[in-house]
Amino acid sequence: MAGKNNIAIGFLTMGLFMAYGFLLIYLRDFAPGREAWVESYSVGKHFEARLAHVHGNLFAFLNILIGYLLLRFRAQLSRAGAISALALTGLLMPIGILAEVYLGLPPILVLIGAIAMTASVIWLGVSFFRIKVQNT
Repeated sequence: MAGKNNIAIGFLTMGLFMAYGFLLIYLRDFAPGREAWVESYSVGKHFEARLAHVHGNLFAFLNILIGYLLLRFRAQLSRAGAISALALTGLLMPIGILAEVYLGLPPILVLIGAIAMTASVIWLGVSFFRIKVQNT
């Protein structure tokens, strides 16, 4: 069912990226060599890691919200399945950032995820404009 997986995967993804935030706190405050980590706050891997953390939680939240809206308005929305799939595909963006930082992969997953999430949000917005409001 369109929406249910967005909510479930959104919460799980949010939990994982929240836990990743604890790793970032450890690296900043407690890890050996933390001074070097702090000095590179706005450049390089440190900056990319923070981008992944922030976008991971944002895109997880967007999936939760999109999932709820798809479930709540499923009777009035067409193509809910496609919007759901695009929003889930959007999670490739923060995962792709981590793949760049830790595995040295090219940014293709970042681009695919960013385009998919943007498309899902715009598509859902247009779909809501098309809903006919009934006056009761």
